[in-house]
Amino acid sequence: MITVGIVGGTGYTGVELLRLLLRHSNVKVTVLTSRTEAGRRVDDMFPSLRGHTDLQYSDLDIDVLKQCDVVFFATPHGVAMKHAQNLLQANTKVIDLAADFRLQNLDQFEKWYGLQHECPDILKQSVYGLSELNREKIQNANVVGNPGCYPTTVQLGLAPVLKTEHALIKPESIIIDAKSGVSGAGRKASLGMIYSENADNFKAYGLAGHRHHPEIVEALENISGQKNVFDHILFIPHLVPMIRGMFSTIYVDLTEQGANVDLQSLYEEFYKNEPFVDVMPAGSSPETRTVRGANQLRIALYKPHSHKLVVLVAQDNLVKGAAGQAVQNMNIMFGFAENQGLDGIGLLP
Repeated sequence: MITVGIVGGTGYTGVELLRLLLRHSNVKVTVLTSRTEAGRRVDDMFPSLRGHTDLQYSDLDIDVLKQCDVVFFATPHGVAMKHAQNLLQANTKVIDLAADFRLQNLDQFEKWYGLQHECPDILKQSVYGLSELNREKIQNANVVGNPGCYPTTVQLGLAPVLKTEHALIKPESIIIDAKSGVSGAGRKASLGMIYSENADNFKAYGLAGHRHHPEIVEALENISGQKNVFDHILFIPHLVPMIRGMFSTIYVDLTEQGANVDLQSLYEEFYKNEPFVDVMPAGSSPETRTVRGANQLRIALYKPHSHKLVVLVAQDNLVKGAAGQAVQNMNIMFGFAENQGLDGIGLLP
């Protein structure tokens, strides 16, 4: 049994973490912090948790958090790096769901997040928490930077054609057409997020650049072992009028060798032992509602002609795209079964 603290327990990812961890037989959540709700019962704010916990929110007290085996930061960017050093000195592991430990390139981090990194030495020792691709490093990690939701779909969607000795795709041709539900923007008061601004509407955003773009580039470079070939990929996110769900359609040109490979078999073989990645049968298409509430990512392939590949990827942005993957990383770090606490089935309809 390990003890867990969650910093930032009133946001969507924070309460999703709590929902998942309350079902975990080897975890006891002992601390749940909130800057604004200290003293309030969690089930008062989130009645869905009535009967499952009697936790109350508390102020962030680093000495209390240091008593935990692991602390999750479901907070804005810049919070985890302020406290990582103190926690590590107490042998408390850190899993950050924000961007503090995602990008190794400090210039890119400062450019996109407008922050100077406060613990670059810890950043160098941290592990990027894409569970399926970095499992061995995560096992020995003390600090894990949980991937962004969009980058998770892109990396798992492209890893089988990139992590190979043969050049199967043309990296410069990658186009990522991605859509997310409004919960991806977080639980905050914002004019652009209210119902009347989003219902019956569909829009692209971040056209001048999105924070997940440098993360995608750095991650694909690490997967493929190639540098400076992904700088010009196109990544266009969209906001769709639903609460949960993420769907990325990835277009890529195949090389001559790639055009002659059985890509369906390649993907099925690559993910055959991965419980949370489902390669769907040829001719299928994933739907966001089939992964709603589940730590599942579904992939389907489509070849409109011999030299073009379309990869379709669906996940719940709050689960596999955030809290679920964080719990998956925790399981790996502490030697638990990777699916422990994560066996929930998608809600349909």
